[in-house]
Amino acid sequence: MYETSPGQFSGPTFNAARTARLLRKMDWNIVPFLSLLYLLSFLDRTNIGNARLANLERDLSMKNLDYNIALAVFFPWYVAAEIPSNIMMKRTSPSLWLCIIMIAWGVSMTLMGLVKNFTGLIIVRMALGLAEGGLFPGVTWYITLWYRRHECGLRTALFFSAATLAGAFGGLLARAIAEMDGIGGRPGWAWIFILEGLVTVVVAGFAKWLINDSPETAKFLTEEERTEVKARLKLDRDSLADDYNHKYVFAALRDWKIYVHMFITIGIYTPLYSISLFLPTIVRAMKYSNEKSQLMSVPPYVFGCIATILGGYYADRTKQRGLFMIFFCGVAILGFILLIATDKPGVQYFGTFLAVAGIYPNVPMGVAWNGNNIGGSTKRAVGIAMHVGFGNLGGVISSFAYRSVDSPRYFSGHGLLIGTVSMSLVLSVVMYIYLKRENARRDETMRANGLTFESYSEDMKYKEREKGDNATFFRYTT
Repeated sequence: MYETSPGQFSGPTFNAARTARLLRKMDWNIVPFLSLLYLLSFLDRTNIGNARLANLERDLSMKNLDYNIALAVFFPWYVAAEIPSNIMMKRTSPSLWLCIIMIAWGVSMTLMGLVKNFTGLIIVRMALGLAEGGLFPGVTWYITLWYRRHECGLRTALFFSAATLAGAFGGLLARAIAEMDGIGGRPGWAWIFILEGLVTVVVAGFAKWLINDSPETAKFLTEEERTEVKARLKLDRDSLADDYNHKYVFAALRDWKIYVHMFITIGIYTPLYSISLFLPTIVRAMKYSNEKSQLMSVPPYVFGCIATILGGYYADRTKQRGLFMIFFCGVAILGFILLIATDKPGVQYFGTFLAVAGIYPNVPMGVAWNGNNIGGSTKRAVGIAMHVGFGNLGGVISSFAYRSVDSPRYFSGHGLLIGTVSMSLVLSVVMYIYLKRENARRDETMRANGLTFESYSEDMKYKEREKGDNATFFRYTT
């Protein structure tokens, strides 16, 4: 987006106090509305877990694995939409494209409340997946258009914390809406879908005017602030190319590091969706009533929200990602061990707190880690979509993690999630070690050539602008 010849470049001019005010101004104008969009998105894709406790299966004559199949069909369409959606968002504009997909998923959500049978539910769930697929990778890429690499983590965490709020708020909201059972001839679970879908459509009506496409066109910034944001980003991105070209798409497809992150992500997203879809069911298996299970699913999400924000904040401050990923994976594994190792409700319930607090922070942490290490806007947009898209295939796995026949202990489900998170932990360790060594190798090569970061002129950087993260002056976030 910011293509500047070397002679045109000048660095940031704001002091620390003015920069802090600029960031706060950006935060208040960007993050809250994006968080609202993701809250609605996550609420709409996971409220089927609450609808299940309001007799969804009974009313649609669902049996055996029908519920699990209804969950699973959402994700292939969700994944298929992600890379094309990110490319469309870059080729059009964020405000227009996000508005379009919001209307699409809001209508799909509303229609889910009108279905009469299992087949109708399947069709609308597939449409919902296709419509929602572009939101998370799109917004993650959009954040990188405004913030420097080590400012993105906290903002992504704040944005994603809406998912934990959706989990908490969803249980309370579903419990209240389910009381509308029989109104208009529709059951309580149908009203959960209808009302939440209509809210999304209403918010979409304002989205086009509330989303700023870029710092260059942002009405809330002064001309001086626009220049400052542009200078900060260019300095942070080391003058790498941000224009659209197919070769940058293929560069992402050939980068092995992105594929490692994809497997780290599927190990995180599988328990993410397992928790969001089945937490009320898991709590109910602790011998609580349907109504109490919905309410008891709220506190773990609140705890997870706090952990997500704190993790993003400290990762940005320390300019580290890998060590935090490793730590939170360990927390999640401990949580699932407590769930599988005992039948004591108190211990199991504490395990849900650790599981949520370990998994949810690693979603924005992982996408920020991957995004920080991809040079160039187009490659980053595609790489983030690959990362998130493959991770969301974990939703298909998670749909069958907790089967009714395994109730109440769910040994296979808890065991599966211990396995996937352990895979992510090991791969995170491998990636952390590699990036540390690669940075050290590049430092040594630079010294051997008699160069330092300070001696790299803008002209020298400009000549390597198309190399992305393979540029000799690029350093990875570990």
